[in-house]
Amino acid sequence: MNKKLLITGGILLVAIPILLLWFKSYTKSHSPEAVALYHQNGLEIHINYCQPYKKGRTIFGDAATSPLQPYGAYWRLGANEATTFENNKDITINGKPLKAGKYQVYTVPGKDSWKVCFNTEWDRWGATEANHETDVLVTEVPANNHAPAMEQLQIGFDTPDSTGTCNMLIHWDKTQVKVPLLLATN
Repeated sequence: MNKKLLITGGILLVAIPILLLWFKSYTKSHSPEAVALYHQNGLEIHINYCQPYKKGRTIFGDAATSPLQPYGAYWRLGANEATTFENNKDITINGKPLKAGKYQVYTVPGKDSWKVCFNTEWDRWGATEANHETDVLVTEVPANNHAPAMEQLQIGFDTPDSTGTCNMLIHWDKTQVKVPLLLATN
């Protein structure tokens, strides 16, 4: 009897991690991993996220229209694991300070503006809503709902202006938001 339990336990110890790896690989075949990088004046920012596709769906909208992402609801800003934002120097985001570190970045999209939130619990599956008590920065930025259509979620950066400010760009479907970033000066 003990021998059967040991064999069954051993099989489960091997099978469960293999199944988890397969599931992770399978989900990423539909929403592949991507990295957005920014390197300027010693500042390095790395954003790791997964890129879902539109696939003919309504992406953003009022809950009554059954969009993939309803206005006013938590969104992990991508698919699969939480989207991570890592900066090697202190920066300001839309005028608010953010210390160097690694964060989960998530959003609450709205029709006219989005809340963009940075949270210390970055090592987590992204579908479950973040613990808002561990948010270190929450800011609101305008939404452009007339951008050129983008089939797959894209996160990137534009070129810094003369003040050194650049924007983190979030673009999916016909919606684009710009989150201003600036290297903090002490």
